[in-house]
Amino acid sequence: MATWQDFEHEAPDLAPLVRARFEANKHHVLATLRKDGSPRVSGTEVEFVGADLWIGSMYGAVKARELQRDARFALHAHPGDETMAGGDSKVSGRAVEVTDETELAAFAADLPEPPPTPFHAFRLELDQVVHTALEGDHLLVFNWHPGRPVERIQVH
Repeated sequence: MATWQDFEHEAPDLAPLVRARFEANKHHVLATLRKDGSPRVSGTEVEFVGADLWIGSMYGAVKARELQRDARFALHAHPGDETMAGGDSKVSGRAVEVTDETELAAFAADLPEPPPTPFHAFRLELDQVVHTALEGDHLLVFNWHPGRPVERIQVH
């Protein structure tokens, strides 16, 4: 697993493209796992704070309870309009809940607006980042895993 900062160091050309997709819109789609293993999708917002990519949640929300039980997640950046301008980005890995009050206070202090309390905060540990873009009549897929070079796939 890797932090957002690790991803930036290992994939310096790809990281700004992915970050731009997450910063282009406020709302994104988070996939978590229900108790029976089936997927659930929820809307969520992301924050880049320190070395990490974070998601927050209202206290006791279903998505927070699911991540507490099974930390695996997939997060799809809002894809924008049908033109795919700027591409399409997804990250996946494990969401680690931060419960230390000092760390939560520092996280909240770095946000543009403080969240209503109490709240859940999850630091996202990345095991895959995918960015898809159109270049002319070609589809380009950039795939990254920690410790490996970015794989570039071109589809005609």
